[in-house]
Amino acid sequence: GLRFASTTASLKTEIEVDTSENEVVAPNFTNRNPRNLEQMALARKERGWKTMWPKREFWHRLRLERTQHYVEAFVERSNGDVVVSASTREWAIKRHLYSPKGVAACKNLGRVMAQRCLEAGINFVNFKAIIPWEHRCDS
Repeated sequence: GLRFASTTASLKTEIEVDTSENEVVAPNFTNRNPRNLEQMALARKERGWKTMWPKREFWHRLRLERTQHYVEAFVERSNGDVVVSASTREWAIKRHLYSPKGVAACKNLGRVMAQRCLEAGINFVNFKAIIPWEHRCDS
């Protein structure tokens, strides 16, 4: 047969929790995501001096270097720190290429750099070809 453990229902009173402490703002604020303003395109870019060359008005810059045998690509911040890099010297890239230099190597290196930048959370980069002997003075 069936037997019920309790035939009376007990009503429990709920205790109200004071939520006013959630509205208190801490006096010391710690920004745990310093790139947030950069990702929303609200952060200031370092402008530097007007006579400075090359200009540093960017958050991230793509630098492409071609040597006699290899091609290397770097994404660097305005202070010069390298954030993401790729090279045709890497065996994982070099084994898929016929030649580690040339147009096809640059194209495939660009694909690898795009993937690595997206994985690192970099959505925008500045690329300007810097050729010193073709640079003309603005004045």
